[in-house]
Amino acid sequence: MPPLLSCVALSVSVPGRSLVRDLQLELQRGEVLAILGQNGAGKTLSLMTLAGLRAAESGQVHIGELELRHAPRRDIARQLALLPQDVEDIFPTTVMDTALIGRHPHIGHLRWESPEDYAIAARALETMGLTALAQRDVLTLSGGERRRLAIAQVLAQQPDIYLLDEPTNHLDSQHQLDAMRVFRRAADNGAAVMASLHDINLAVRFADRCLLLFGDGRWELGPSAGILSEARLSELFATPMEAVSWRSHTLFVAGSA
Repeated sequence: MPPLLSCVALSVSVPGRSLVRDLQLELQRGEVLAILGQNGAGKTLSLMTLAGLRAAESGQVHIGELELRHAPRRDIARQLALLPQDVEDIFPTTVMDTALIGRHPHIGHLRWESPEDYAIAARALETMGLTALAQRDVLTLSGGERRRLAIAQVLAQQPDIYLLDEPTNHLDSQHQLDAMRVFRRAADNGAAVMASLHDINLAVRFADRCLLLFGDGRWELGPSAGILSEARLSELFATPMEAVSWRSHTLFVAGSA
């Protein structure tokens, strides 16, 4: 069975700097893959490139066996959802109507949302604890509530592939764990999840594999338990990292220089 998402010799750069060079990656059903690296290492740009929203310097991206650049955007949106790092609300609208945006790739031209679309959006809001806010204006939400709504929107899209740029951004500790559990469950039910994270220990707890981006073209990819080490993470984040045993996990904290 082909991977849901893959790339071959993918290179991502900005003027004067190579961020990711010749990335080889296959994202399979049932897995969560975390992307770790410093600010500016290329996590966001890599996700945008994998989503087809930014041209790669070189290389190819495939959804299944189809090269991404040859796929219609509507078809891509039925299979792949991108959660951006931040969202802006320019016009007032309700929480429910915002969640329904996730259904647009599945709705034909000149057609309105069906009762099924409303039901799917309502379940997504329930998953993120937002049912009571369904008729609220999005402009009245807190930052954390708006982030949970953005997650509900991609859940309503019901893709096979979730590309998540800092999904726990703006969330408190409880809702960070809740969000990661939601995406872990989505993967366990057959989706594939790739998420950039700032919290190493969320990757430890929820990710099957980790992609480390060093920001100079270098990258490393491997099972979380094997690739996350004091030495490797200290180099990745340019600060000493110390391993701490907690229950059945090895967690990591920034140590003293």
